Amino acid sequence: MPAIQYTDRGTAVRVTPAGRVLTQAVLAALGAPSILNTQPWHWRIDGDTAQLRADRSRQLATIDPDGRLLTLSCGAALHHARVALAADGIAAEVTYLPDDDDPDLLATVRHAGPVARAAEPQRLRRAMGIRRTDRRPFADQDVPEAALDRLRAAATAAGADLHVVRPQELVDIAVAAGHAADAERADPAYRAELAEWVRSGAEDGVPPQSAAAAGPRPVPIRDFTGTAADRVSVYAGGEVADRRARYAVLVARGDQPRDWIAAGEALSAVLLTAVGDGLAASPMSDVVEVPAARAMLRRMLGDVGHPAMAVRIGVPARLDAPPATPRRPSMSALEVVAEQVAGRVAGQATGQATTTATEPAQNR
Repeated sequence: MPAIQYTDRGTAVRVTPAGRVLTQAVLAALGAPSILNTQPWHWRIDGDTAQLRADRSRQLATIDPDGRLLTLSCGAALHHARVALAADGIAAEVTYLPDDDDPDLLATVRHAGPVARAAEPQRLRRAMGIRRTDRRPFADQDVPEAALDRLRAAATAAGADLHVVRPQELVDIAVAAGHAADAERADPAYRAELAEWVRSGAEDGVPPQSAAAAGPRPVPIRDFTGTAADRVSVYAGGEVADRRARYAVLVARGDQPRDWIAAGEALSAVLLTAVGDGLAASPMSDVVEVPAARAMLRRMLGDVGHPAMAVRIGVPARLDAPPATPRRPSMSALEVVAEQVAGRVAGQATGQATTTATEPAQNR
């Protein structure tokens, strides 16, 4: 059972029923994908409202100096929480960036009462439990066009757009990915930051075993060692992985924090929809981390919208799940404000308390 930090308002305390429901949803949202698995969010539940804040202590100063990917990651967590609430038949009233004087308060989610349960949120909620970033080579099988249509629709419904890369555009995204890899690998600060977050035995970051295996691919994937001298070309000979993979670019409609949140919600929607369709996927943030590479993608899009993330999509080649990535303890990312109850015997009021909720699966 997870340990949750309670903030008490008196000697006798309780958590409201709405607060308990929100806590369950936020616990599920702690498994959302994030840039280098930094998990850069902090939730605070007070009564019938959950606040989502950016945790700037987890911002990547070199890779993400503007906080785009941090904010996008928090948007993915927000979408996960909304899915969990909808699957339980709870309406959520979301207010984005509610305080101009507090830009790190990204959203509030208010428990707005029961609604009829729908099939799609329950389908996505099941996908949340099994989704993992899969950087392994995909099967030599085409991704169904109908599935790609569903991914586009999921992104649009979440407030962004998904551009599925056409065959004639594949060279554009490959060149952008290669340029980003060359620029970042040449930067000592990038290599140091990558080394800080690629590690074993930690509660966050990317375990080395979940990194991509070396080998030629149509579009190169981030080298998590940060030391490769040369990218492996698809023309280098040997077996080429991902020949039937599809690539997509999540396109934000603007380039401000509200747009980055929407892009994160869309990323979550796309990944969960893909899992629900039996597909595998891995986000590719490296192609948007370098301004010049991001500009290449924008030209590919006809200078419409702002590239927020690329996604590699394919049919899984193996039945076993990819390696799991760790999750930090819930008490470090979630605080629950307990209310004073007049006239009741005091219980445990401060410090760590346990709930009947389960920790999110280590699956990102």
